[in-house]
Amino acid sequence: MRVLVVGGAGMIGSHVCEMLLADDHEVWCLDNLLTGFGASVAGLTDRPGFTFVNADVSGALPADLPAMDWILHLASPASPLDFRHLSLEIMAVNARGTEHLLALARQHGSRFLFASTSEVYGDPQEHPQRETYWGHVNPIGLRGCYDESKRYGEALTMAHGRRYDLDVRIVRIFNTYGPRTRHYDGRVVPSFICSAIADEPLTVIGTGEQTRSFCYVTDLAAGILRVIAAPESAARGEVFNLGNPDEWTVGKFAELVVEVAGSRSPITRQAVREADPVYRDDPGRRCPDITKARTVLGWEPTVPLREGLAETIAWFRATRGSEYARRPDR
Repeated sequence: MRVLVVGGAGMIGSHVCEMLLADDHEVWCLDNLLTGFGASVAGLTDRPGFTFVNADVSGALPADLPAMDWILHLASPASPLDFRHLSLEIMAVNARGTEHLLALARQHGSRFLFASTSEVYGDPQEHPQRETYWGHVNPIGLRGCYDESKRYGEALTMAHGRRYDLDVRIVRIFNTYGPRTRHYDGRVVPSFICSAIADEPLTVIGTGEQTRSFCYVTDLAAGILRVIAAPESAARGEVFNLGNPDEWTVGKFAELVVEVAGSRSPITRQAVREADPVYRDDPGRRCPDITKARTVLGWEPTVPLREGLAETIAWFRATRGSEYARRPDR
């Protein structure tokens, strides 16, 4: 197949590109490098069947894109840091960008996958979260730019699928970690790892009893490929949670990071009221119900958290002086 991976230089997108190439597909990677890195796909540029396009799907799409069998829309800044500094860019890529890509899918008869997020569930009142849950989101909080634009992107995707008879599919991605993450990303995994490898305090916001479920990036990328490989009869117009149902409190996770890193870092607490407001709408519990992915796709995560953390920590250590660690001026 010929596949357009939008956001292909991101942490998840670059692993998806690698797996598609390994399966002998032709890959067009489109990214504006706002939060992605050329280094993430540098090893792919000389491989047959790979093309990189520097472009922003929020604006006009390149006129010379060929017809695609699949369009995978994985592009969007997604960290608390981004919610403050890139709020309008986030809303643009999930609204205008999604509309532009769906128009391209209509033009060429492509199948379309929209990468949504567990954030559409907000601070959930259902646990674990199933695809049928509608969510509990604060639309005017600092996180609303991401949560609500992803919800809009989902609605836009389904509306185009119904009106124009397109094969559209949606994945809701839960906390994903692994190599090729920005060191300064602001999410819990890179924040804790960067502190641990520097022997600095790991700061847990709140009680530490809030939970997350961490999925290693290669497991997540494999899940996306399972979604696009599934037959239309099973997956067209469907939504799939992709994540790891192994639930950890943030406090216990901090202890694990210190242990795996062999760090001397202490673990400290910060009251929610004293934290950056962007963290104040953080969900209290977050865990996917992946029954649908297991039964329809035959997919579930296989990388244990300790093993994935060891790989991720080693990568963070190896890239401390790289572009992944240099925070840009916004």
